[in-house]
Amino acid sequence: MGNKMKKAITGCLFFVLCSLLFACLPARQFFLVYADDCNQACFDQLTKEIDDLKRALQMSISATNPLEKNLEKLQTQLEGIKAKISQIEKEVERKDKEVKEGEKLLGLAQELLSGKVRSFYKSSLYYGANGMFFLLSGSLSESLRVFSYQKKVIENDRDTIVKVVLYIKDLEQKKKELETEKVGLAKVKEETDVQAAFLQKEVGSAKKYQAELSKKIAELTVRQQQIIAEKFASLNLPTSLGGGPLYCTDDRKIDPGFSNAFAFFTFGIPHRVGMNQYGVYGRAKKGQSYQDILRAYFEGINFEKKDPNTKIKVQGYGEKKLEEYLLGIYEMPSDWPLEDLKAQVVAARSYALAYTGGGEREICTTQACQVYKGGNKGGDWEKAVKETEGEVVVKDGQAITAWYSSTDGGYTYLSSDVGWSYRPWTKRLRDTDGEINSFSDLFNKAYDRDSPCFYAAQGFRSEYGKSAWLKEEEVADIANVLMLAKKDSGTQTHLSQPDRPNPDGVETWDRERVKQELKNRGSTPYSSVSNISIDWDKNLGKTTSITFSGDGCTNSFDGSEFRNFFNLRAPANIQIVGPLYNVERK
Repeated sequence: MGNKMKKAITGCLFFVLCSLLFACLPARQFFLVYADDCNQACFDQLTKEIDDLKRALQMSISATNPLEKNLEKLQTQLEGIKAKISQIEKEVERKDKEVKEGEKLLGLAQELLSGKVRSFYKSSLYYGANGMFFLLSGSLSESLRVFSYQKKVIENDRDTIVKVVLYIKDLEQKKKELETEKVGLAKVKEETDVQAAFLQKEVGSAKKYQAELSKKIAELTVRQQQIIAEKFASLNLPTSLGGGPLYCTDDRKIDPGFSNAFAFFTFGIPHRVGMNQYGVYGRAKKGQSYQDILRAYFEGINFEKKDPNTKIKVQGYGEKKLEEYLLGIYEMPSDWPLEDLKAQVVAARSYALAYTGGGEREICTTQACQVYKGGNKGGDWEKAVKETEGEVVVKDGQAITAWYSSTDGGYTYLSSDVGWSYRPWTKRLRDTDGEINSFSDLFNKAYDRDSPCFYAAQGFRSEYGKSAWLKEEEVADIANVLMLAKKDSGTQTHLSQPDRPNPDGVETWDRERVKQELKNRGSTPYSSVSNISIDWDKNLGKTTSITFSGDGCTNSFDGSEFRNFFNLRAPANIQIVGPLYNVERK
């Protein structure tokens, strides 16, 4: 095992060290571009950097896998050796116990035999010296029979003793062999321990390197999203109902003036964490109480009464009692059902307490916190405030930042899913009244389906009916751009949005140039698209893949990857604004 295993380990180590060395060569330096130093268009360069990092990460993982497999084999061997040693130790202990018991039995047998031998010897002498006894006794045959019986008993006892002695010697030999095997196994275990420790260290180093790469990739991805957010901001989509009216329009009803048009519709609008305001509306209409509604949206919570006289600092308004502050919250229409309003009041009260640390910090008055306009909103809102006085949502005794948004599109997410810090009271929720097997089910069963932004194409151009409809050649171009970027990441600075100046100061390739560059690299571009379909996760609410068919070829892309390139290449401010989206055709 030793030489063969050492050769295998040495080969694997050489492979991983060469791979790590190659990944760290000067030619593979990673030039990080920070969001503060550029605008949205830097995304192309950032994507290239991510591709470089991903390749380095994959190389390291590929090199580490053989080491991990050998480590697993060694660890399995170690476990087997340890189990064998433990078994041998138990066997040695059992054999030792049997030897001691045999020795006791031998001693007893020897003692009994000694007594019988002495008795027989005396009898032999007596009969030999007094032969006339047999004649005088009148029972010679009986005397001889007794004599023969005593002799036979002694012989049997002697045979028994011999057998016991042989048994003990056999036990001792087996015990000795087991102890020798145990010593040998201990040496093998020691050697295997050394090899496993060495491999563990190498694998640990490789894993650390991979973790560093993954961290860099994650950091770049965050900056990518920050850059994309600049384009998203132009949509002016309110996060919550307090941020303003929802102006989402149903582009399915708009005629763009051309046929074979495609539009990408997103379910809901960001941020989709915590309470879904239109979902609250749908749940209240189904007869759910405000506490049941809040339990649906937050994980492992309870309700507690807090001091209504607690004061908090409100930006631009100074200190206010918490209950007075709540009267001026404008986050939900006053004409919604009372249970809706109570759910919103309790969420707002909890958010304010958690955000201000019980009144220590100041809370803002926009949707960045929650919308406060001062005064008393009155009506059923005031009633909801008074009927839930002091009530907050808590987890482990602490008020939670009870986030909420206007429309989740049938699904809510963990705070960590949207790039925020993880909070244990957030949850992934399919916010529907029943199972979902199709988009049709989602349209019929989602609690927030009454929102105008439940299913909408976001963004528009001044022409084409001020809609988000795209021409066939435009969606073909987006697919071609993604294929080219994947084929050659060095082209990405040329693939920015064609209706805006190139932020990198280089030429932005138009549709025809992108197609030619793909051909130059041995790929077949799309000139026409006959069909686009998507696949989606019905439990998590996420588009997993999108498939293009046209010009005699079919290509599938990762749902998130396509969304990123769509948002960068699509004209004007047209965007896909969430993880779950669909494509419509006109």
